[in-house]
Amino acid sequence: MESLLMASSASSIAPSCSVTKRTLTRPQRLVVSLIADNQSKRGPAIVSCASIHMSQLQSPAEKKEAKLWGGRFEESVTDTVERFTESISFDKHLYKHDIMGSRAHASMLAHQGLMSASDRDNILRGLDEIGRQIEAGEFLWRTDREDVHMNIEAALTDLIGEPAKKLHTARSRNDQVLTDFRLWCRDAIDAILSRIKRLQVALLTLAERNEGLIVPGYTHLQRAQPVLVQHLLLAYVEQLERDAGRLLDCRVRLNICPLGACALAGTGLPIDRFMTAKALGFTAPINNSIDAVSDRDFVLEFLSANSIIAIHLSRIGEEWVLWASEEFGFLIPSDAVSTGSSIMPQKKNPDPMELVRGKSGRVVGDLVSLLVVCKGLPHAYNRDFQEDKEPVFDSVKTIIGMLEVSAEFAQNITFNQERIKKALPAGHLDATTLADYLVKKGIPFRTSHDIVGRSVALCVSKNCQLQDLSLDELRSVNPVFDNDVYEFLGVENAIQKFCSYGSTGAECVASQLEYWITKLNINGVKDQ
Repeated sequence: MESLLMASSASSIAPSCSVTKRTLTRPQRLVVSLIADNQSKRGPAIVSCASIHMSQLQSPAEKKEAKLWGGRFEESVTDTVERFTESISFDKHLYKHDIMGSRAHASMLAHQGLMSASDRDNILRGLDEIGRQIEAGEFLWRTDREDVHMNIEAALTDLIGEPAKKLHTARSRNDQVLTDFRLWCRDAIDAILSRIKRLQVALLTLAERNEGLIVPGYTHLQRAQPVLVQHLLLAYVEQLERDAGRLLDCRVRLNICPLGACALAGTGLPIDRFMTAKALGFTAPINNSIDAVSDRDFVLEFLSANSIIAIHLSRIGEEWVLWASEEFGFLIPSDAVSTGSSIMPQKKNPDPMELVRGKSGRVVGDLVSLLVVCKGLPHAYNRDFQEDKEPVFDSVKTIIGMLEVSAEFAQNITFNQERIKKALPAGHLDATTLADYLVKKGIPFRTSHDIVGRSVALCVSKNCQLQDLSLDELRSVNPVFDNDVYEFLGVENAIQKFCSYGSTGAECVASQLEYWITKLNINGVKDQ
């Protein structure tokens, strides 16, 4: 700490000093009293007014400055309040978008005659330098400046002086933060969409590599009907496409500009909100200034879309974890996407997909957290809204990680075709196809259902499959059966009988696969 004292021939603290007891904190007043008492014993001295400035009485890490909003306040906030209310520890992630918004705002102010071209240019150069410092890791984020907006504005003032004080003309942090946040969410949606497509491509590649592979299809986790594994993988692709659609819809609705709404009522200054909206890539300014600063629908919608993505990924994770177990043995992850046990040498765990399943809970929790924050809040802005950013930052980071690791897992698994083939006969997977056979013979479906049910019961009593029953045994259940029945029995025959649009029939699945390859503009999937 720099010396608090400067030797002087004066006999007491200079009466002309502009620092009075009212402007000093209690610890500062105590220091001054001790200095004065000490000097009265040792001889004349003077305490420099500059030397007892608060910033020099505190360690560098504790330096504080007057708040940009502090004009009507006589005391600074306590350290406890400052620590509790700061948001710079997390909202500094918005710095790029804050600078973007400020550049657009400064340009608009100059265009409208509310700022000179020279001041605008100084501001733009200063913002560029601050952006450079942040990117280079040279920028000092200060907690006493509260948030990303005040940090950048105060740093700009330090850098270029008076012109920086014009930047906040016709702007409140209420509309400023929402402008930043909408821009950030827009970019985050684009990042998630690219990861969704990457996973879709990985699934399509996996499907192409397993043409013709039949697996048991399940309902209630009980064997139901045979399906092509390609069909199952394409079901995942369909889910992800709906996820992408929800994000695109959300992006359209959030892409409107709150900048210029100010605190809540707008401004009496002649600003051009359409100009700033266009400069920032928004479709239009938000119509209602109260709604502009109080709306968090776009955040809730974004978190909701992420939550549905998380649920879909969790379901894929659960299925693959089950299939990788010894009980199923249908799926073999490579060592590159597996982990071991610290005590059991034989273990090979599909941990990435277990964590995908587990992390879905935190994404859903992020949504619930903000829903609870928003409930019951009066219009317009409330400080509660500061709590909207961390759930979104966490949700986006988690979803991107889940999508990336799911794609990598899909690229590093193989299906155990031998194990699957041995498992296929169990469960009477061709029973429904047999009912279709009877319908084609003119038997009402409900009657067909009963006949096949009794045929399955016969199989259970004989410990065999439907295709193992002789024609006489089938006719003992109902005489309608004929020799052509065996064209419908067995999983391979059953698969060939599926013909409805969207079904698991070979031709249908091939058509679906081709559709997705074209839709996602994928070239050379088979070669990937």
